[in-house]
Amino acid sequence: MMLCRHYCVSGKVQGVFYRASAHDRAVQLGITGWVKNMLDGRVEAVACGSEQQLAEFENWLRQGPPLAVVDKLEINYQVDNPGSAGFEIRYR
Repeated sequence: MMLCRHYCVSGKVQGVFYRASAHDRAVQLGITGWVKNMLDGRVEAVACGSEQQLAEFENWLRQGPPLAVVDKLEINYQVDNPGSAGFEIRYR
């Protein structure tokens, strides 16, 4: 069953390769969706996959790449599928 979730990640998550690393991890896991920087300094993502894929992605989001410091991960569990074929980095 395909599930979709919306994430907002707070902390030191811009300028530390968070988006690129999230993209790479999502592709490794076979997740579809997107990731982008927000104007307020957070990173936003929508990801679609199985419960197991999303659980692994969420565990990664809580830590991020080595230079990131994640303070908070907000998750919205009721999200429509954006219809992405792959996982993309969005530039606003």
